Amino acid sequence: MGSLGTLVKHPGDFYPLLKLKMAARHAEKQIPSEPRWGFCYSMLHKVSRSFALVIQQLPPTLRNAVCIFYLVLRALDTVEDDTSIATDVKVPILKDFYRHIYDLDWHFSCGTKEYKVLMDQFHFVSTAFLELEKGYPEAIEDTTKRMGAGMAKFIRKEVETVDDYDEYCHYVAGLVGLGLSKLFHAYGSEDLAPDSLSNSMGLFLQKTNIIRDYLEDINEIPKSRMFWPRQIWSKYVNKLEDLKYEENSVKAVQCLNDMITNALIHVDDCLKYMAALHDPAIFRFCAIPQIMAIGTLALCYNNIEVFRGVVKMRRGLTAKVIDRTNTMADVYGAFYDFSCMLKAKVDNNDPNAQKTYSRLDSILKTCRDSGVLNKRRSYIIQNQSNCTPLLAVMLCIMLAIFLANLSPNWPNN
Repeated sequence: MGSLGTLVKHPGDFYPLLKLKMAARHAEKQIPSEPRWGFCYSMLHKVSRSFALVIQQLPPTLRNAVCIFYLVLRALDTVEDDTSIATDVKVPILKDFYRHIYDLDWHFSCGTKEYKVLMDQFHFVSTAFLELEKGYPEAIEDTTKRMGAGMAKFIRKEVETVDDYDEYCHYVAGLVGLGLSKLFHAYGSEDLAPDSLSNSMGLFLQKTNIIRDYLEDINEIPKSRMFWPRQIWSKYVNKLEDLKYEENSVKAVQCLNDMITNALIHVDDCLKYMAALHDPAIFRFCAIPQIMAIGTLALCYNNIEVFRGVVKMRRGLTAKVIDRTNTMADVYGAFYDFSCMLKAKVDNNDPNAQKTYSRLDSILKTCRDSGVLNKRRSYIIQNQSNCTPLLAVMLCIMLAIFLANLSPNWPNN
């Protein structure tokens, strides 16, 4: 739920956190009783955390399809992520995974914790997959086939150039964007989005994750996973792992800023994609992760802590994003505010400062040109709260008492 100290500093987080906690508890109570669907939705809450709450707000038939889509790709990703699996074993599984989703007897033990449970009991996912309405299985199979082939390719291929980086991100995330667009179209409420926009939706999220997860990936046991392109990091250090050493802090931050500037190129496409959506639930499903991504990049920019630990949005701000993202005005406002936050951190001496300014100015112009910035209340950049410390402490105590009667499980980012 976050520390009491954080809530004292940000008392405005109290109500959104409380609403999110209650929503999580309600969602857990709505898990279907049928074993296959019960397993799928329980597993969804374990492997996607707070994102599962947004999935469960989708219309029922689409919700089931997205749930299975997510779990199938999460299982595929678990195979790719497990560095203990020999390459000659891993590659055929990745390539044939789209076939395995039709096999009720197939499973493969890998991964850890909840991901191992998903893989060991994958037959529940396959059973539910075969029950999806027409149009959904075809989209899921096609995405899984193409993604598995792309992952297999990069098992044996290093990410050398920026083009390689974009290609890898396309396989592991851009295809997710394309697949989701097909699911939305199959549901009937959305036009089929252009592939280029769908791809950018996935690339923006994936690049944010790759940037944020540098330390976790580089320290992976038994073998590091390296996705930062050599074309970028080689301008600053001789080896990618050198970025984590204190003596390279200045170069590390410059490389980080270079990576973030690269990610920003996808924002205009993402805003176009979201502006074209019609269904409110689908809109929220798409918009919330995108706002989380630009917020995460704003926190990571020029921040050496990316190479020391985990940099992420505080839970209260995450709760506000989930609670208050309902219209395109909210999206433009959030992107505007986080882009302003990021722009304020740009050092004119940074090697990529002018490129960063240019991309941020393009985003800010798009948000201003929308004409709706005055229709939202900023909750990201705001003045010091007028709440007194005593009132904040009282709110925290009330929250602690209330939460004592709720489930201890809390959805994290």
